[in-house]
Amino acid sequence: MSWSRRSAEPASTSRDSGASRAALSLLWGAILCCISTAIAAQWTPLARDEIHDPSSPALRMLQEPAQALSTLPRDSAGNQVDWMRALNEGNIAPRAKLNDEAPIRLREDHILLNLRGGMPIVRFPHRSHTQWLDCSNCHEHIFKSKVGANRLSMFAILQGEQCGVCHGAVSFPLTECARCHNTPREKK
Repeated sequence: MSWSRRSAEPASTSRDSGASRAALSLLWGAILCCISTAIAAQWTPLARDEIHDPSSPALRMLQEPAQALSTLPRDSAGNQVDWMRALNEGNIAPRAKLNDEAPIRLREDHILLNLRGGMPIVRFPHRSHTQWLDCSNCHEHIFKSKVGANRLSMFAILQGEQCGVCHGAVSFPLTECARCHNTPREKK
């Protein structure tokens, strides 16, 4: 129970007003989410992306993002492409390794990370990573192949280290927390 500052009477705690505020807050959140998704879904032309030189004659040799990406499965984050779905449906066929003679090592196991924190546990899917990458892309320089040898840090990840080498750069962005923190903790 909360109390009003002006009297010794309890402050209004009507369920209707609380439910109305929650519903209104939820509605505004949904509206803002839809607007931001619609804005983000519009790929910026190369001449306006603040990366490419708009006066360069070579610019017209490049394919525009809207043309290149619009036929791929959609996602709600990052560059709006669901890359894993595109891979699994055969829309794309990336090269997993630079050396064509090296064997592809597809791993099917999961590793559970963040076992002691307050956030949901991170279930790291080796398969979705080894479909794209050879093990040497991450091991032994970014991550050691030994249990307990890697001290993961969200600060380091946000600084572009560890998982942040790809996530936030070429993979889905770090704002999609639930994609990594995806396994509920057991209730005690």
